Amino acid sequence: MAKMMMLQQHQPSFSLLNSSLSDFNGAKLHLQVQYKRKVHQPKGALYVSASSEKKILIMGGTRFIGVFLSRLLVKEGHQVTLFTRGKTPIAKQLPGESDQDFADFSSKILHLKGDRKDYDFVKSSLSAEGFDVVYDINGREAEEVEPIIEALPKLEQYIYCSSAGVYLKSDILPHCEEDAVDPKSRHKGKLETESLLQSKGVNWTSIRPVYIYGPLNYNPVEEWFFHRLKAGRPIPVPNSGIQISQLGHVKDLATAFLKVLGNEKASREIFNISGEKYVTFDGLARACAKAGGFPEPEIVHYNPKEFDFGKKKAFPFRDQHFFASVEKAKHVLGWKPEFDLVEGLTDSYNLDFGRGTFRKEADFTTDDMILSKKLVLQS
Repeated sequence: MAKMMMLQQHQPSFSLLNSSLSDFNGAKLHLQVQYKRKVHQPKGALYVSASSEKKILIMGGTRFIGVFLSRLLVKEGHQVTLFTRGKTPIAKQLPGESDQDFADFSSKILHLKGDRKDYDFVKSSLSAEGFDVVYDINGREAEEVEPIIEALPKLEQYIYCSSAGVYLKSDILPHCEEDAVDPKSRHKGKLETESLLQSKGVNWTSIRPVYIYGPLNYNPVEEWFFHRLKAGRPIPVPNSGIQISQLGHVKDLATAFLKVLGNEKASREIFNISGEKYVTFDGLARACAKAGGFPEPEIVHYNPKEFDFGKKKAFPFRDQHFFASVEKAKHVLGWKPEFDLVEGLTDSYNLDFGRGTFRKEADFTTDDMILSKKLVLQS
């Protein structure tokens, strides 16, 4: 049965902080967030000022994106509550984070324990607490969002983490926010959530990341390459290896989420967020090698149709061109990614793999299938 549990070492006294942050282990973030007082508000658009303390709820927040976002919000002086099932610690020290910074963060973060699919609990607990802003990091289905909206009739802003995976596959790239979407994609729940937010008349903003990478990543994106490089193994890449993809650093994504807070220009808008540059699969393998200080990798190309991998995933990216334009976020929000690809991969490697903190055991099963067939063909 779901329970509500508020954890706080002491009641924080919030103060407004300078918007130029130097957290995230030395990667300085320049958040030049300037908002003007709104004179005229479009019908249904609710204005929330980012310059004042807000009571913010993050749905999720203990894993990847939310870990970095919650720290930014706390540093900005907001009261932040994480809604989780309580299966993992609410606050854990980041790689390279000082004891003082961690203590400061953990003393201010709050926790609401429960299952977001227990809709009665969600309605009762959220309505009792009241929140100004919701960051929905882990929502997948529209039915999970509706109880939150119903519980918070005075909600000022709902900021949703969607996905660039909602776009309909196209020969014309990059994907832009106004492009056609695929209602049958595996991310259709994200699309339905965006439609729900629109129909409810709330002040919403949707962020559509492409592939996200960086420290604490629980998806095998850069990790897949680092495991093979560290083991001195060849890197199997499907087909030609010139498929173009795109990665965005988690800290840049967190900054974008902060940029839309209280930003009237973000009202009822969708923004793609990722890195500025695109990269081929082969190029990504070489970038990971450079980031980790490894020699030039041996890349083995293979035809996926010649193998039956069963339920195992042989490669972490979709075998196609897949990238999106971030120009709208740059021009409308004034956001710009801090990390280029090699710099971001270096950050990820140094803070995770370089410290020996592998998040998963390496599985080379599919690689061995590919390499065994290659040796047979060469013999």
